Amino acid sequence: MNRISIKLGVYFLMFVLVLEAGLFIYLYHELANSRITEELESLRLRGNSHRDVLEKNFDSTTLHHVALMESEAKTEVVIVDQDGKILSHSNPVKKEIRQLMQEHDRKQGSYRGEIIQGDWSRRKYIATASPIHIDGKEAGTVYMFQHTDSIRSMIARLQHHFYVVSGISVLFSVITIFLLSKIITSPLVRMKRATEKLSEGNFAVKLNVRSQDELGQLGNAIESLAKELQYLKRERNEFLANVSHELRTPLTYIKGYTDVAGRPNIAASDREKYLGIIQEETERLSALVQNLFELAQLDQNAFLIKKEPVYIHVFLENIFQQMQPMFDRQHIQLDFSCPEGLMVKVDTVRFKQVIMNLLDNALNYSEPGTKVRLDVEKDSGQILIKVMDEGIGIPPEELPFIFDRLYRVEKSRSRKSGGTGLGLAIVKEIVEAHGGIIQAESMLGKGTTFTIVLKEENEHA
Repeated sequence: MNRISIKLGVYFLMFVLVLEAGLFIYLYHELANSRITEELESLRLRGNSHRDVLEKNFDSTTLHHVALMESEAKTEVVIVDQDGKILSHSNPVKKEIRQLMQEHDRKQGSYRGEIIQGDWSRRKYIATASPIHIDGKEAGTVYMFQHTDSIRSMIARLQHHFYVVSGISVLFSVITIFLLSKIITSPLVRMKRATEKLSEGNFAVKLNVRSQDELGQLGNAIESLAKELQYLKRERNEFLANVSHELRTPLTYIKGYTDVAGRPNIAASDREKYLGIIQEETERLSALVQNLFELAQLDQNAFLIKKEPVYIHVFLENIFQQMQPMFDRQHIQLDFSCPEGLMVKVDTVRFKQVIMNLLDNALNYSEPGTKVRLDVEKDSGQILIKVMDEGIGIPPEELPFIFDRLYRVEKSRSRKSGGTGLGLAIVKEIVEAHGGIIQAESMLGKGTTFTIVLKEENEHA
């Protein structure tokens, strides 16, 4: 009983059997009562028919003719006068028939005829009485009797038919329900096996569920989950490999140059150069660890964003003033353009990190004599913040991956430019945490444009 198809089949079968039993019992009683009622009504009408004939000719010939008609039928007739004396009968009057006539009160009888005995299950006869009126006075009564054996036989045949139909119905229901339950649950069984594979780390799951119902949607969701887990596993492995490489490289530099700088016979100028390299790699290592810590916080939703309304012009102008000397030293022009009065809700510390990271990237990948622009536009209730450079650009095939963790364009030059491959991943996470989006456009040799889209805040809200 641990298989869902068996459980589902049993539950459905119990429900169907209870439903069928109730319907069959109701239908049987209705048919049986209907047939018995028809028999009683037919007997009453037969008695009324004889009564009508006798009211026209109430003589011995007619009495004999009526009795003769019933002598070959399955019914019996007994005709009495107003005092209860038997005038004619189709068959010998048995004790049970006499008893039924004695129990009948003719004075209370209806001219339409009445059923004086309808209990077929406990009495040998069912009976009706039809009073004879001549010239407005009662002249006698026509009693009709029918042995209940015929009714019992009819009921027995009806029961037999119901037993056969019930048996066939139950057998058909059992087969149908268990086949249907197996058909319905087979996708669930496949999904169960698929999830077991997922738990074992096997993400090559293919369910082939073609239906568009809830089961189909569940199957598609499991397949999508398997693909996503496979992607995440691959990304995790690549991420761990890249982190190991990124940590090993500066540590190797630090260890190697520390050993060299520690030699007693090294020149002071060389020692100073090696110590500078050690300091540079230590700072790189510290930045990498800090970035990894921030990404871990973002993944665990521990990266708190405390948004507050700010005028974007004032906010960005402060960053512009802070970054301009760095651009001047590299002989790169930094321009800033922003309409006044535009307001957004941002975490000033985190969003400053976003803008400075984008400007730092533009600085690192631009050549002297080029220009970098920080522009702000308003478009349909949205604020567009653009960082545009005239640098080396990004190859089209690498553009979709620049926000991935530890992904670096120009890998051969990354150590020169000082990137860790985590900055843009953090930028994307912070922007999305603000409810915004970030996009990148680039052409090789022409430059790159990063666009941040934020919702504008109403100054009077």
